[in-house]
Amino acid sequence: MKSAFELPINHLNELPGIAKFILNFAGESRHLLFYAPMGAGKTTLIKELCKALGSEDRFSSPTYAIANEYIFEKGKIFHFDLYRLNSEAELLNLGIEEYLDANNYCFFEWPEKAEAFVSNNYVKIEIEVHKNNRYLRATKF
Repeated sequence: MKSAFELPINHLNELPGIAKFILNFAGESRHLLFYAPMGAGKTTLIKELCKALGSEDRFSSPTYAIANEYIFEKGKIFHFDLYRLNSEAELLNLGIEEYLDANNYCFFEWPEKAEAFVSNNYVKIEIEVHKNNRYLRATKF
């Protein structure tokens, strides 16, 4: 059975608490897929998730690198931005299966091409933007 929650995001100062709530909701799920339009705050939310996990690394968007790796006390976090990829074959060339099988956190921006590889035990995060307001919906599969 799927479980889900929805909530508004009114201010950036709410993000640390929202990040902790998402990680608690995710439980043992280590793969989070972020669906949102450009500029909705995917990278900003992922940075807060990394901080909530205890990483003290310098965070940046992996738009050109495609994948960034961060370290925290219990392992690694991989942050993917798949916007520039053209096919699932490019993901295979990146070694996507090894990343997913390693039981590390994997956060995917623009995850449509990764969906075929993330088959179960993941969280889908959707951010909708209406004027200056953002709404977050998370569903656990």
